[in-house]
Amino acid sequence: MPRRSRRYASHKAHDLAQTYDDHVERVYGFFGYRVGTRADAEDLTQVTFEHVLKAWASFDERRAPVEAWIFSIARNVLVDYYRRERTAARYDTSEDRDVGAPILVQPGPENDLGLSPELAAALEDLSAREREVIALRFAGDLSGPEIADLLDLTLANVQQIASRGLRKLRLSLEHPAAYAANGPSPSVPSTASARRTLPKPT
Repeated sequence: MPRRSRRYASHKAHDLAQTYDDHVERVYGFFGYRVGTRADAEDLTQVTFEHVLKAWASFDERRAPVEAWIFSIARNVLVDYYRRERTAARYDTSEDRDVGAPILVQPGPENDLGLSPELAAALEDLSAREREVIALRFAGDLSGPEIADLLDLTLANVQQIASRGLRKLRLSLEHPAAYAANGPSPSVPSTASARRTLPKPT
């Protein structure tokens, strides 16, 4: 192999390793907000980076930022996961690839995703799109414009969905009985305070 080609291959390998280190926890967090068990989140994270590895040589950062590219792969991996579960008569993903709430499982140490039981229950009350935006924003740590590009939505739409989802979460976490009885209320405190209290999977 020519010296220049060896240097390029070494540079790409270094970039891939750094990209993995920079994004693996964010991708795992995204799956942690979407699926029912730690094992599933770990498996889906592994599958995502297997796809990243296979496609890394063809990745062109001029076409898309690496974060958007990786999370588009993660979303496709999640869609495939839900399709398999639907085949097993456990879940349905028929609405325009808009992946939804996790499959419910019995709690136990092996299923602990690092989410409090209250937050896990509150997330289940969100719509599919709200949960996806919340997962990308707070677990995946994507910005509003990045989410808008990834989901092919306007920034205003993303902000509206995130705000509505945060209001629901805050009300459900602070007043679970009232939320169960009445649903979301316009009197919920600001989304900024909800954002500060929203934990990520560990």
